[in-house]
Amino acid sequence: MKIILLHGLYMHGVAMLPLEKRLESVGHKVLNLSYNTVMPDLSGLFRAMDDFIDGDDIAIVAHSMGGVITRAYLENGSDMSRCVKTVITLGTPHKGSKVAAFFKDIGIGDFMFQESSRFLMPEQEPTWPKGSTLYSIAGDMRIGPATVLVRDEESDGTVLVEETKIDGMASHEVFPLTHSALIFAKRVSERILEILE
Repeated sequence: MKIILLHGLYMHGVAMLPLEKRLESVGHKVLNLSYNTVMPDLSGLFRAMDDFIDGDDIAIVAHSMGGVITRAYLENGSDMSRCVKTVITLGTPHKGSKVAAFFKDIGIGDFMFQESSRFLMPEQEPTWPKGSTLYSIAGDMRIGPATVLVRDEESDGTVLVEETKIDGMASHEVFPLTHSALIFAKRVSERILEILE
């Protein structure tokens, strides 16, 4: 199966290399895309996704903001986006990020997030687009800024567990992992492979 990998905020495709190698080792064809997370060129990114899909059924595995970008791609509605059958998100703040909102409230959010603000702090709570099945995976090991900034809510240290839920998802699972560990943990990659089967 063809699979697109999308990394999260302030990251690069290199962060997804271990997962890419694991997926390729069992026969999947993987496109591991890098993009500028604070000033994303959506037209270029979506064109690269369309070119790779080329009419074949596909899955997307996305970490954090990559999952929000995936939803934007599906909502954009290209012919190729209809080939996306399965989406697996890892620590994606589908409902928006309270941590990002905190930094905006103290006046540094525009500097920190630039164009990505609209993805991290949507004006309305989104729903998952019809046509592809979403499996949302979250972490609940609280090591990171959310531990201090949003003390009373479960989180992976960066994204709240509640933020990883969205109307229209097929399933929601929580692993005892931090935000970044969701990319690298063997148990998560094994679960991804189970879903893709």
